[in-house]
Amino acid sequence: MSVPAPAARVTLERPRLELSGPKLARAFETLVSAAEETGGVERYVDALKLKSTFFAETLAGGRVRELQPDAFRALCAWMATVRRRIGTHAGAPGFEAMRERLSGLLAGAERTDDADARIEAFCDAFPRDRAHRWVRDLAAEVLHNVDPERYPLMCRWVWDARTDMGALREIWHAEDVDRVTIGVPSRYETFLVLREELSQFLAGQGVYRDVMFFVDLLCAQVYASYIHEQGGTYLRADFANAEEPMMHVRYLLGLDAVARDGRGRVKSTDGDASIVDDTPRLA
Repeated sequence: MSVPAPAARVTLERPRLELSGPKLARAFETLVSAAEETGGVERYVDALKLKSTFFAETLAGGRVRELQPDAFRALCAWMATVRRRIGTHAGAPGFEAMRERLSGLLAGAERTDDADARIEAFCDAFPRDRAHRWVRDLAAEVLHNVDPERYPLMCRWVWDARTDMGALREIWHAEDVDRVTIGVPSRYETFLVLREELSQFLAGQGVYRDVMFFVDLLCAQVYASYIHEQGGTYLRADFANAEEPMMHVRYLLGLDAVARDGRGRVKSTDGDASIVDDTPRLA
């Protein structure tokens, strides 16, 4: 009996990113300075590590196939652009469909050459309309937090080629970046190259441990500065105005909704915030 040949792996062209060193330096200095007021940047790194551990313990190793609504709602509390929109998708009835879609997203996740295809298939299982833009962020958060070494953070606020907006634009090197169409696709290779280049930048700043979480914080700081400069008007539905320096960073990374007592909040379809009691506690 003949054995089928293994599926061919597709090698995609690596995009070239033109990043601004001075913009990155300012963002890193701002991040470190702002974090000092609330316990230091290492505290936020530890929170991101806790978030990743929680996702992995809930979904990895085939556990996603046993996922229950309460556990999924606890995960949603850590995802700012998801928890306000997900509504009835986070609970019964009909949760079996969500569990099946998440299982498909994570199936074969040790391979990354089909990452974009799995994300697209996941998004195709939902309406492709404005009300379901959060679906892309859900897929990105799940992949990244279950396996952060293999999957960089690929949320829309990091880079969204469809709108030509995100943290990538804010650190792009150009004389008049507002008039530039960057034209870099929102695919796995783009986010991977971005993380590689930001990791090299951080190494130059003396960051050698937990680099992938520092990259997430740096991206969040870059986009948080953009939100602040816009007066909080962009994504107002998702991010409230705030005076505290790290507030927008916490929003973007989903660290704001989980209190010290381990209770989080997830929006329902009627706009009410329901309490989630099973989230891990922040120190």
